[in-house]
Amino acid sequence: MRRFNYSFLKDKKWDSEMLGLVAQIHEYKGRQELYLKQKPAVLDKLVEAAKIQSTEASNKIEGIVTTSKRIKQLYQEKTTPKNRDEQEIMGYRDVLNTIHENFEYIPLRASYILQLHRDLYKYSEKTIGGRFKNTQNYISETRCDGTQAIRFMPLAPYETPEAIDTICESFNQSIDSCEIDSLILIPCFINDFLCIHPFNDGNGRMSRLLTTLLLYRCGYVVGRYISIESKIEKTKDKYYDALEQSGIGWHEAENDPSPFIKYILRIILSAYREFESRIDLFDEKLPAVELVRRAVLEKLGKFTKSDIMELVPSIGKTSVENSLKKLVEEGTIIRHGTGKATFYTRND
Repeated sequence: MRRFNYSFLKDKKWDSEMLGLVAQIHEYKGRQELYLKQKPAVLDKLVEAAKIQSTEASNKIEGIVTTSKRIKQLYQEKTTPKNRDEQEIMGYRDVLNTIHENFEYIPLRASYILQLHRDLYKYSEKTIGGRFKNTQNYISETRCDGTQAIRFMPLAPYETPEAIDTICESFNQSIDSCEIDSLILIPCFINDFLCIHPFNDGNGRMSRLLTTLLLYRCGYVVGRYISIESKIEKTKDKYYDALEQSGIGWHEAENDPSPFIKYILRIILSAYREFESRIDLFDEKLPAVELVRRAVLEKLGKFTKSDIMELVPSIGKTSVENSLKKLVEEGTIIRHGTGKATFYTRND
């Protein structure tokens, strides 16, 4: 069985790109802490939107989908699930809320990971929640001719409990020693978690929930305001490519985790940059039309009413609609299409 010990990371030589990403994130983290002290009430308005986006995106990566309207209703507990997908979406919602509200009190241990997995499936008819896998699973791909090809074989079921215990223990020891930057350590842990693939189902979603948990516990709370899962979903081909590259030679402990570390660092950095751009849209003294005007200037190419609502969650749907109408009338933007097919472009 493969042995896990993250102490090797402290002696590893990282290239300038990796070091640059880490340094930039540290800088953005420091500035975000100032924003949190200066405008806490304003920033709270971003939280619900980010949670909804995270729930939708993380499930969508796994092919678990429903409409955006249903996602919002389920999140706000204004409806009940109609099918298995919606049951699992509600489970993700609950686990994400648990992490948001209690991350300081959720240590990284196998027993807690099992509890989170249990809650992921608490609305589902499946009986796999809270249990490690009992059959060998495979990471496979479907070829053009429809046949399946195995891309990676995770650990066997009998090896799984000990492996999860070990990576949790090694991670905690490394964090406590302060010898390895947590921004390097977290992606390494997640890469190992996914290579172990400890559950019969839900491994991808659990890995993203654990990413959020570990980032929060290490002080990187940008995911509260900007959905990291949404950014992963929009770049999922690169996500899977990075995982595949970092899995080569994994069973022999000869793999290079750098591709996946860099991918996750770029995602985190992108979230911090978006966070700062959003701050400029939260001047409560400005009328709605001016907030929407600022949001429009953030967009390139086509955008929809929903895109603008995402950027300015502090104002309501009607205010956004009226503001877009005014901007069309004054020639700032151009409206295209009708009904649900409506989109806009800037006219500058």
